[in-house]
Amino acid sequence: MRVRPHAGTRNRRVARPSPNRLSREVRCRERLAMLAVLGALLSALPLAAPLAAQNADSPGPGESEFQLAQPVEPGQASPHVTITLQDALDRAEKNDAQYSAAVTDAKMAKEDHVQARAAGLPSLGLETAALLTQGNGVIPTGRYVTNDGVHVYRQWGMVHQDFSVSTLTMLGDRRGAALEALARAKAEIARRGLKVTVTKDYYALVVSQRKYATAQESLKQAERFLAMTKDQERQGEAAHSDVIKAQIQFNQQQAVLRDAQLQMENDRLTLAVLLFPTLTENFSVVDDLDQGQSFPSFSDARAMAARENPDLRVAMEAVRESNLGVSAARFALLPSITTDLDYGIEANDFALRSRVAAEPAKGPLPNLGYFATITLNLPVWDWGTLRSKLRQAEYHRQQARVELTLAQRQTISELYSFYNEAQTADSTVDTLRETANLASEGLRLTTLRYQAGQASALEVVDAQNTLSQARNAYDDGQARFRLALAQLQTLTGSF
Repeated sequence: MRVRPHAGTRNRRVARPSPNRLSREVRCRERLAMLAVLGALLSALPLAAPLAAQNADSPGPGESEFQLAQPVEPGQASPHVTITLQDALDRAEKNDAQYSAAVTDAKMAKEDHVQARAAGLPSLGLETAALLTQGNGVIPTGRYVTNDGVHVYRQWGMVHQDFSVSTLTMLGDRRGAALEALARAKAEIARRGLKVTVTKDYYALVVSQRKYATAQESLKQAERFLAMTKDQERQGEAAHSDVIKAQIQFNQQQAVLRDAQLQMENDRLTLAVLLFPTLTENFSVVDDLDQGQSFPSFSDARAMAARENPDLRVAMEAVRESNLGVSAARFALLPSITTDLDYGIEANDFALRSRVAAEPAKGPLPNLGYFATITLNLPVWDWGTLRSKLRQAEYHRQQARVELTLAQRQTISELYSFYNEAQTADSTVDTLRETANLASEGLRLTTLRYQAGQASALEVVDAQNTLSQARNAYDDGQARFRLALAQLQTLTGSF
C-alpha cells in the first residue's frame, strides 16, 4: 500500500536560510547587543558623576582635615626634651623641607642612573596573545589577510638590543653617574647650609637665655641701688636726684627684662619650627658656649676645602655631565643598529605542532621557531635638529666651564673670609671675657665708692649699664665664633 503525500505538502521544498541572511541576522544581533550596552553606560553616567564628585570631595583613607597645632603651654602633658647641638642637627635633617627636597633629588638621580644603565643592556620580554579574526564563510583564513586562520595564538619571548656608539661606550651609564654625583653634591651643600642655619638659631636661643639672665641680674642690681639711695636719702646722705636716677634705671631695666623675655620666646619658636614636626616649646637647649673649640691651621683648612668642598664638586660634575652631553649629541649623528629576536609560536592552535588553517592538507607542522629583525637607522635629513642639539650641548658645556672657574675663585675668596672671621671671633672672645670681668669689678668698686660718698649715682648707673653691655657682648662674641666655625665647615667639612 503506497501512502501518498498530503496535497498541502506535495512538491513543497524545505526552506533553508542562506549564508547572507545568517550573516545579516548575526550583524543585527551584534548591533542590538552593542546598543544595549551603550544604553546601560549612558544611564549609569548621571549616577556615576555625583558619586565621583562625592568621592573627590570626601577625604580618603588616612586623610584628615588640617588643624593648626598650638604650642604646648607650661603645665600641659608633654615630655620635656633636652637638646644638644648635635641633636638639633639630627632633628632638623629629618624635618627641614628644603633639605628633604635635596635628598629626594639625590635619590631620584640614583634611580635615573639605574635606568640609564639598564637602557644600554638587552631587554627580555614575554608576549601571549590570541588573534581572533572574523570569518568570511568561504575560506578558513578569515577576513584579514595578515592572519592565516580565524584563530591565531602567539607565545613569544623577545630580546631587544640597540647597537650604537652611545650604547657601546656606555655613555648613558656614565652620564647617569655624573648626574647622580651632582645631585649628591647639591644635597651635601643643603646639609651644610642647614647646619649653619641650625647653629645660628641654636646659639641665638642660648644667647637670648643668657641675656635674659643678665637682664634679671641687672634688674636686681637696679632694685638694690634704688633701695640704697632711698635709705641714704632718709638718712640725709644722698640727694633726691639720686633716688630719681635710681628709679629711672630700675624702670629701664624692667623694660629691658621684658624685651629679653620676648626675644627669648621668639628664638625658641624659631628653633622649634626647625626641630619638631609638631610645634612645641617644651624643650631646653644645652649651653656649651664655654666649652673651647679649636679649628685647623689655614694650610690644613685649604687642603680640606680643595678635597671636601661640595660647591667645587658640583661645578666639576656639571662640567663632566656637559662633556658627556656633547658626546651624546655627536653620537646621535651616527648610524645605529637595532636588533629584535623573537622565539616562540604563532599558530592556529596553542600547541607545538598543529595544522595550518590555510594548508590543512600538509598535516601537523612544527610551530616552535624564531625570527629576527635587524634594522639599520641612518639619519639623513631632519631640518638641522640634531645639529641644533649639538650646538645646545656645546653652549651648556661652555657655561659649565665658566661656572667652574667662578666656583674656584669664590671658594678661595670665601676660605680667606671665613677663616679670618673665625680667627678674629676667637681672639675677640678673650678680649670680651676680660672686659666683662673688668666691668663686674668696676661696678663693685663704684658701688663701694658711692656708699662712701666718693662717687655719684650717675657713675653707678653707668657702671651697671657697662656691665650689662659687656656681658651681652661676650655672649654675642661666643655665638659669633661658633657661627664662624659652622660657615668655615661649609667649605672644609667637619673638623
